[in-house]
Amino acid sequence: MSVQYEEIGKRLRAFRLGSGMSAEEVARRIGISRTAVYRFEKGEVVKIEALTGLADLLNVSLATLLGVEIEYIPSAVTYFERLRQLEAEANQIIVLAGPISFLLASDDFHEALERLLKESVPEGADHRDRTLADIDRIVEILHERKRNYLARRPTVVNLMSAHDIVRLLRSGFVGQPFVPPDDLEERRARARREVIHFIDLIESEPIGIQVGLITGTLPHTSFQIFRKGDSKTLSISPFRLGEQPNIRLGVATITNTSEAILLHEGIVDQMWREALKGREAANYLRGLLEAVDRENGHLGG
Repeated sequence: MSVQYEEIGKRLRAFRLGSGMSAEEVARRIGISRTAVYRFEKGEVVKIEALTGLADLLNVSLATLLGVEIEYIPSAVTYFERLRQLEAEANQIIVLAGPISFLLASDDFHEALERLLKESVPEGADHRDRTLADIDRIVEILHERKRNYLARRPTVVNLMSAHDIVRLLRSGFVGQPFVPPDDLEERRARARREVIHFIDLIESEPIGIQVGLITGTLPHTSFQIFRKGDSKTLSISPFRLGEQPNIRLGVATITNTSEAILLHEGIVDQMWREALKGREAANYLRGLLEAVDRENGHLGG
């Protein structure tokens, strides 16, 4: 097995960001220079002794850093940084990730995201200050992901769930159990605008974007497949943005194993065959909007 130092460096950076430690602190705690830490993260050769020390410090297995097994990722910061790295080189991205695909979401959604994530952290949560600081880092990473996508425009295949869309329209973008009625109306209005954004996206049929709407039940766990030439990477995640967000609890996984990728590609193929597309998908979403509007006692404009 050839050692891919650049990939090791990417994982090192992601897990360091997830740990909340600066390069200076990492260097001090394992007895190397800050410059050495940055060199390692850029993909320069790292001695196995230093790599073992970094793995112990970052509370990650050496196998995960080397990329010889599944990457297990308990930190949303680490996970979204790894997505940023994968997206920066992917030619195609297949997305099944809740009602809203982050890369295709509107600017309005992006502007509201930080507030939504922070309100999802309960007042009595363990390590609340650390989690709020993590959200600042997550938002920075997400902005960078969006910039990279707009600059590169890889092909995106996005699968959406009609069930998730209805739940989003009914509850709105909320990160806590109870929201004042006036505020709830604004959250629902924001969700409605986001669904209209996706209707417009579907109807405009932009080059490089394919959207499929599933009317049946979908897996609750989101996943993405990144294709770069002949190379494929699968990510599976419990972390959610937007509707009922979760950036606190769960373990994501990233793998290049052929069995896992083939099984998930089979799921994608089946869902894509069953999905509504184009004008049919847009009309179905409009019907969902009208139905939820009637539930709420008003007609949307």
